[in-house]
Amino acid sequence: MAVDVHSGGVRRRERLIELLRASVTPLSGQELAERLGVTRQVIVQDFAILRAAGEQVLATPRGYLVPSTRPAARAVLASRHDREGTTLELCTMVDHGLRVLDVIVEHPLYGELRGPLMIGSREDVYEFERRVLDGHVALLSELSDGLHLHTVEAPSEARLETARQALRSLGFLVE
Repeated sequence: MAVDVHSGGVRRRERLIELLRASVTPLSGQELAERLGVTRQVIVQDFAILRAAGEQVLATPRGYLVPSTRPAARAVLASRHDREGTTLELCTMVDHGLRVLDVIVEHPLYGELRGPLMIGSREDVYEFERRVLDGHVALLSELSDGLHLHTVEAPSEARLETARQALRSLGFLVE
C-alpha cells in the first residue's frame, strides 16, 4: 500500500470518521466513496490506515460504523432455535430495546466463529432476513444445531432482563 503523503488523504479520513459518528446506521463503502468522490477501494484502504492508527471502525454486512460511546448494559445471550425462529428471536430482542451486535457459534474444527450483525430495529431484522433469503445462505447457527450466542447491548439492565424473560418464554434462551 502506498503511503498517503497528501493532506487530502488525512482530511478525507477525518471526514470518514465524522460521517460514521454522525450516522445512526452503518454506511456502505460505496455510499462513502460517492460522498467523498473517490473509489470504494480508496475507502477500504482509508479504513485500513485508520484501524492501524487505532480508530475503532467495524465492518458489518450492511456497512461501516464506529462503536457507540453511550453507556449501555451488555451481555452475551445463549439461544437455540431452528432457522424459522431467527426472525422472531431478533424481533423480540429489538422490540425490547436491545441492539444485537453479533452472532457466535462454536465450530468443532474452527473453534469460535463470529459474525457481526449490528441489528437495532425491525427494519434491520427484515433487511437481514431479506439478505439471507436472497443469497440462499446458511446461518451460522445452522453449523451448531441451532445453538448460538449473541452479544447484545441495552439501554439499561432492566431492559436487558425483560428481553431475557421474553426469550425465555419463547423457549429460545439457553441457561
